[in-house]
Amino acid sequence: MAFGTQDETDEVMNEINMTPLVDVMLVLLIIFIITVPVMQHSVQIDLPRATNQVPPTPPQTVRLSVDAQGQYFWNEQPVPAKDLAGRLRAAAAEQPQPELHIRGDRAVRYEAVAQAMAAAQQAGMRKIGFITDPTPAP
Repeated sequence: MAFGTQDETDEVMNEINMTPLVDVMLVLLIIFIITVPVMQHSVQIDLPRATNQVPPTPPQTVRLSVDAQGQYFWNEQPVPAKDLAGRLRAAAAEQPQPELHIRGDRAVRYEAVAQAMAAAQQAGMRKIGFITDPTPAP
């Protein structure tokens, strides 16, 4: 056992071990090689263009009512049965075509409502609906 001599294994290393650093750099390089093409080749989408135009106005509603005597009312104004077909044709020619809402009195004969529906169909009305009163809850 000599006090003045040092063992070769106890020497201080003055060089940095580059092997772990090179391993980490190679792993990062492989990750970037894989991810860069994925980021550059994105899916091409044709997005819609936003406009500041006012949306088209919704179609108006025509209310055709039939009272208990079979009299027709166009938007709450009385109209003779002979003029009904002309008004329906004029409404069918409008753009956008208005919706026709038919309200029949509870006591009216079905024949008057059926004639109004047939006249609307012959005039070319495409959207016909019925307005009813909801039954009261018991």
